[in-house]
Amino acid sequence: MKYVLRVLYGGGLLFAGIGHFRNEKGFVKIMPAFIPFKRFFVQLTGVIEVLYGLMLLSGRGVDIVRKTLPGFLYAVLPANINMAVNPKPINGKILPAWGLWGRLPLQWVLIALAKRLK
Repeated sequence: MKYVLRVLYGGGLLFAGIGHFRNEKGFVKIMPAFIPFKRFFVQLTGVIEVLYGLMLLSGRGVDIVRKTLPGFLYAVLPANINMAVNPKPINGKILPAWGLWGRLPLQWVLIALAKRLK
């Protein structure tokens, strides 16, 4: 079960990280206004997600990911909140409100699961 969680998490993070570069403008749009250097932070979080994903998929550095991923997920929470409060079109579409608001409690589940990675 722990292997499955690690592979699912790794694949999800790798996919999300690549998305930061494939749709950089969309990720910049969801950043709260108070955050400076939005493009830099989108790229930085994309690199971190790709690295986390590769580490989990390869099984190397899982302890580092387990210890640091919860903090990373807390750090990106303001963008998820901003996206729910101020929905913006991404690729020409505004995501449904239930999905945007549903992401927020899911973030806490992801944080709890990150602490169980092995």
